[in-house]
Amino acid sequence: MSLNWKEIDLILHELDLEGAQIQGVVQSAFDVMVLRLHKKGKTINLLISIGSGECRLHETFKPFPKSDKPLRFAQFINSRIVNGYIIKAKQISDNRIVEIIVKRGEFIYNLYLRLWSNAANFIVTDTEGGILDAMRRQPKRGEITGGFYSPDDYLEETQKTDKPKREYFLRDIPGEESFNKKIDNYYAEQGGSLSLETLKEQVKRIFEGSIDKISAALDRLREKAGLFDDAEKLKNYGDLILSNIAFIKPGDKFLETELDGRKISIDLRMEQEGIAIPPAKIAAMYYDQYRKAKNGQDALYREIAAGEKELKEVTEKLEKLLAEENPLVLAKLISRGNTAKPPVSILKKEKNRPGLTFIRGDWQIIVGRDASENDELLRRFVRGNDLWLHARDYHGSYVFIKQRAGKTVPLDILLDAGNLAIFYSKGRNNAKGDLFYTQVKYLRRAKDAPKGLVIPTQEKNLHVKLDEERLRALEKARI
Repeated sequence: MSLNWKEIDLILHELDLEGAQIQGVVQSAFDVMVLRLHKKGKTINLLISIGSGECRLHETFKPFPKSDKPLRFAQFINSRIVNGYIIKAKQISDNRIVEIIVKRGEFIYNLYLRLWSNAANFIVTDTEGGILDAMRRQPKRGEITGGFYSPDDYLEETQKTDKPKREYFLRDIPGEESFNKKIDNYYAEQGGSLSLETLKEQVKRIFEGSIDKISAALDRLREKAGLFDDAEKLKNYGDLILSNIAFIKPGDKFLETELDGRKISIDLRMEQEGIAIPPAKIAAMYYDQYRKAKNGQDALYREIAAGEKELKEVTEKLEKLLAEENPLVLAKLISRGNTAKPPVSILKKEKNRPGLTFIRGDWQIIVGRDASENDELLRRFVRGNDLWLHARDYHGSYVFIKQRAGKTVPLDILLDAGNLAIFYSKGRNNAKGDLFYTQVKYLRRAKDAPKGLVIPTQEKNLHVKLDEERLRALEKARI
């Protein structure tokens, strides 16, 4: 709720601003500002808010946070008004328009605070009414630099209505403090969108949604990891086949034996191009399945550990924000994105995403294996700042490195992606090749071109020799 005209009058009467020097300005958001005033040895922090439903001015007794970067209107006030003296401060009639006249040197400035919920603004003019700047620039109203402002124009508009005039009263707020102090406490506790209760509910909604998503992703990963718990039996199958190889006859479909005191049947019905595979090679295939299962299990456990760490960090951040008792600080954290939804772990593979995914440290590399997967990844699963790589002289996969906010792709990760681009191309047999790489936003589709075909711009070149050790490490990092 915004202040009514009687409350504004009382606040101005208590403050007695005439003769105060403006010594500083702090603007933490686009619609909230504090002027630091000094008068007779006392400092007054005058809060001005033009936010919808919370238009007001009053002394604030709570620490006021600075903006992370200088805001335009605060810079203007600092350059023109700071160090000036207030020679007049009053409300014009009963219309919630406060006029503050400031003298700095030989210059005089008119500050108009229009505290109307649906049309609030803070406008600075010269003595002739020429607008020097406005907190909220509104071209349709002419409230921009170079425009003209006179509160009389607005007062005439309000007087044209035939509606009976509404009666206003001072808010009945308990306490023995000044009205300024009671209003400051009221807005901090329950006053609209800047109240602690409202802000904390907003933080809860944002974070609890993210916590639920991360928890659900962890549940899916743990369920998937459980599928690998029987990986050891694949190795045992290979061992049992080799140890019983003398007893396996041509045409046998199963090996009947024992494992841990239990009778089991090991499937031997494997063929390659219609030809039965010999037992030794079947054992080797079981060993290969075991290695892949173990590698997948290790990658999943790394992914689960990263997800659990992320969940802990998000939960601790929520607890810290909920412990904040200054609504102005909490509002600032929200406005600058400190409570934006935390991303689910980069190790989490998007649902139904095509292609292969590799995790190297905190980086995610995606490989499209054919034109259809390349096209689907481009359309749905990569973003403009992600890095795209492709073998220059060979048909092959598109490889993408998912961008991390504020991070540059390390050379080691670039070489990982480069090796994958060559390995999954027609250039694999040459064991080396040249690559294009550029950001996804610099790709364009050729008109009437086959599916997935793109033309890179602003591309760079990279020459890669296949590194067997690196490829083995990447295979283990595949999820």
